[in-house]
Amino acid sequence: METDYKVKLEVFEGPLDLLLYLIKRDEIDIYDISLERITSQYLEYLQAFQELNIDIAGEFIVMAANLIYLKSRSLLPVDQQPPDEDAAEDDPRWDLIRQLIEYKKFKEAAAQLQVRALEQERIFARTGLAPSDFASAPLPLGEVGIFQLINALQTVIKRVEAREDLQEVFGEHFTVSDKIESILRQVSSGTTLKFSELFAQMASRVEIVVTFLALLELIRLKQVRVTQPNPFDEIEIAPAVLN
Repeated sequence: METDYKVKLEVFEGPLDLLLYLIKRDEIDIYDISLERITSQYLEYLQAFQELNIDIAGEFIVMAANLIYLKSRSLLPVDQQPPDEDAAEDDPRWDLIRQLIEYKKFKEAAAQLQVRALEQERIFARTGLAPSDFASAPLPLGEVGIFQLINALQTVIKRVEAREDLQEVFGEHFTVSDKIESILRQVSSGTTLKFSELFAQMASRVEIVVTFLALLELIRLKQVRVTQPNPFDEIEIAPAVLN
């Protein structure tokens, strides 16, 4: 495995994106978050970032420290909790909840603007088509973010580790460049490749991680596109459509 390989992402989602993703994935009300659960899951993602050799912005570490502080504070009896001058509420989650609600509003507004921008791109003044014709046009499949990809990767690794044929051979050598070529071959015909199918024949944790890094690199280079047709559907990999 290439230990000096670094994944460079053009747009790297921030820590509040990760928190919102964890809440949405577990179908938890934003007002009802469990600090213990969300902190544990957040730290799992940070560990996954480090294992994948992805540079983590300082804001991720700061958020992790804040979550650990809030978690430890929530475990104390009310009369023993340290004073907090920045928040008048007794519940230590409230400041975090307030940030998430505000951030969620901006995310939803940005998503609505993006949809309107996509609709505008389909409008050409000289076509003479009625507005209803554009309204009925299907929108592109939902793009998959880094957190959905890492979640899918963790599922693959757990499934492989549960198998009896798991192999970690000393000295095994996989390179990102070789895996990039392999992925491109698999999607060269234009067929869609399921995320699980990409790792189906692998029995080595190292090979899985290197293949995942190769997939991230292809996404960065816009040579493949990963989508999720519907929420909770399996992620699909396909060649990028060139404009």
